[in-house]
Amino acid sequence: MQLIESILADAAAITTIRRDIHAHPELCFEEVRTADVIAKALTEWGIPIHRGLGKTGVVGIVKNGTSNRAVGLRADIDALPMTEHNQFAHASTHPGKMHACGHDGHTAMLLAAARHLARHRNFDGTVYLIFQPAEEGGGGAREMIKDGIFEQFPMEAVFGAHNWPGMAVGQFALKSGGMLASSNEFRIVIRGKGSHAALPHNGIDPVPVACQMVQAFQTIITRNRRPVDPGVISVTMIHAGEATNVVPDSCELQGTVRTFTFELLDLIEQRMKEVAEHTCAAFGATCEFSFTRNYPPTINHVKETEFTRRVLGTVVGAQNVMEFEPTMGAEDFSFFLQAKPGCYFMIGNGDGAHREGGHGLGPCMLHNPSYDFNDELIPLGATAWVRMAEEWLAQPQG
Repeated sequence: MQLIESILADAAAITTIRRDIHAHPELCFEEVRTADVIAKALTEWGIPIHRGLGKTGVVGIVKNGTSNRAVGLRADIDALPMTEHNQFAHASTHPGKMHACGHDGHTAMLLAAARHLARHRNFDGTVYLIFQPAEEGGGGAREMIKDGIFEQFPMEAVFGAHNWPGMAVGQFALKSGGMLASSNEFRIVIRGKGSHAALPHNGIDPVPVACQMVQAFQTIITRNRRPVDPGVISVTMIHAGEATNVVPDSCELQGTVRTFTFELLDLIEQRMKEVAEHTCAAFGATCEFSFTRNYPPTINHVKETEFTRRVLGTVVGAQNVMEFEPTMGAEDFSFFLQAKPGCYFMIGNGDGAHREGGHGLGPCMLHNPSYDFNDELIPLGATAWVRMAEEWLAQPQG
């Protein structure tokens, strides 16, 4: 690996910041302390900052030379609403809140890159350092766009990264086109007619209606969707009833839908609504159907993906830049990619062997209470960010 020496020299100090953030996790749009830590570090390094985009976002501005060209690098900063099982020294001090997705590490990598860029400024143009809140369900990227990030800080392209457990440290992965799926939620309330459970003929039981509906939804995937188009319908919650001898008045279904295209998403939403309404009608029941589109699919741009692949190859060797197998997980960096060209890529977090004594018994996987970010990634990720910024601003425009 071709790591930058000054970043290696700063690794211990940046690791201390990362672990401090890990110990003080904050949920979406509540990242006040985290933003303070980021702003303080950037300011100490002589980097002008702008705060308040997306409520708690921070943007650092590193300029050099006379060029008006600019590029954006993004890290997410929020934590998850879950209880940490680790008991090492930097474990969460906030019950029910945990950095279980590595956003503390993403922040640390970008901070390490920021420090090097501010010291050396081996580029002509501007690097915007985007510390984005509320990736975990709040749509912080969308809110920063609404608040005018691309108007206030015009940039040609924007890049983002995420750690990936199970992939070796020293490896990256990316893919042109669909990388991650859209995230959508549905809620269906079936209205029947309650009765005594021993006299079901006196009512309209919503529970068998729900059972039929759940089964029928899967025919949308197997019979309406083209087999080559990835799509998932998962009913994850069914709520009905309060007593064993009572047929309930209603039954509620909730779940998620994931696709890589809006065309398939439109089809699934339409067919789910038709299936829900007609199934209820067949049983004499009625329903309330709602469908919420949260995050669009993460679609990498071709030119920017090939640029990223090439630059990452100069850091770890082309053989260690892998082709990413798309996953049905979602990411709100997708909003940035809808507004600007760019690329989202993965950096290997290892298999969990880096965790110190006191870690939980579970695997070091994303959204697991025994997860911890691998600090060995900080100089590697920071080096990648620096090289991408320098190379982007050095290449011919257009």
